Amino acid sequence: MKHTQTKNPHALIIGLDCITGLQSARILARHGVPVIALAKNPAHYCCKTNTVERIIPSNIGSEDFIQTLVALGPTLPHKAVLFPCTDMSVLLLSRHRARLTKWFHLAVPAAETVEMLMDKTSFYTFAMEKNLPIPRTYFLRNLTDAATASERLSYPCILKPPMKTPTWEKNTKAKVFKLASARELLEVYQRCSTWAHLLMVQEWIEGTDAELYSCNCYFNAHSEPLVTFVARKLRQWPPQTGTSCLGEEVRNEEVLAATLQLFKTVKFHGLGYVEMKRDARTNRHYIIEPNIGRPTGRSAIAEAGGVELLYSKYCDLLGKPLPANRVQRYEGVKWIYLRRDMQSALYYWKRGELTLGDWWRTFRGRKGYAVWSRRDQRPFWSDLWRIAFPKKAQPQAAAKPAPQAAILHEPALTLDSNLDTKFAPALEKIPAE
Repeated sequence: MKHTQTKNPHALIIGLDCITGLQSARILARHGVPVIALAKNPAHYCCKTNTVERIIPSNIGSEDFIQTLVALGPTLPHKAVLFPCTDMSVLLLSRHRARLTKWFHLAVPAAETVEMLMDKTSFYTFAMEKNLPIPRTYFLRNLTDAATASERLSYPCILKPPMKTPTWEKNTKAKVFKLASARELLEVYQRCSTWAHLLMVQEWIEGTDAELYSCNCYFNAHSEPLVTFVARKLRQWPPQTGTSCLGEEVRNEEVLAATLQLFKTVKFHGLGYVEMKRDARTNRHYIIEPNIGRPTGRSAIAEAGGVELLYSKYCDLLGKPLPANRVQRYEGVKWIYLRRDMQSALYYWKRGELTLGDWWRTFRGRKGYAVWSRRDQRPFWSDLWRIAFPKKAQPQAAAKPAPQAAILHEPALTLDSNLDTKFAPALEKIPAE
């Protein structure tokens, strides 16, 4: 879909080279919105889409893309609406908002709120102070902290950095380590402690993939929720500790209420997401993480269910009439990333935890797709082609061996060098047990 002349202001997708960017471009183009995209890797299979006018190469993981926006803004016929699709782009847009508001609409809360919600140390400190339901969490600044936490935790537990540092990424692809004992926690901590100057450890919440619930939402500038949509994972890849590859719309009033409470408390503005996990032992729900300012990988399930999440944001920021379809109808729609779900289903089938009949029943019904689109097929076939015929990787220096780890979905952000200074007072308020 190519747009040449339109009266509608552009939507600017920041990060087309991921499924979140691809889905966002398709959703907005379907409403006649002209789309321009920035991508770090324009050769990515998601960039094969026919729904954008043009793709501008830009390193969206650094401040380079801010300069790209400053150069692009004056050339646009109307003030455009920004749709960042990565955590780093949200963070950088927030920090440079004053330079961009002349040419772009941006929906994010106050700068200090963005920083707090996007940094796990500050968010979990905030959650403890506000008595929000979170897994038991400890911040580890040295081996003494790790030893103390190891005695207080139940197992398994997860160890992760508040934000991934370049050193962390150099040493491991793992986003989180799932650990089975106090001894394992201390061993892995000693190996990883030099990769980030602050780590955090949390108790693992027992339950299957299907116990992971989420709520996507959009709040206007008055912190009023204009759209909400509740769903849950059915399968993910990697299993137990990965990102969603099959999800379904569900009703869960506890997750909805917790999401609204959190975002109203901080006077939120923009796209928001809260993931919670129900403990299979106690039925209690725990906040796993918030994501803010951007769509999420599975947020397109809202549009698949007839709820206009992204277009509501576009209309709200431009002062246009809001779309009528903003209320969730709970019709059980599903969302699927076909290739990843086949991998996940095969894993469970080999373990005897999923029969072909069970797989078919979870697969049935009305659904939206992460990559497949009948009107926009090139991304899907390009993805399959690169898997079937992978290019030979360039030789690289061997990285330091990492511990065996489970990989969880965490934002890949650069750690603020002033983190200890900024949050030390809050950390000191956490009572010892």
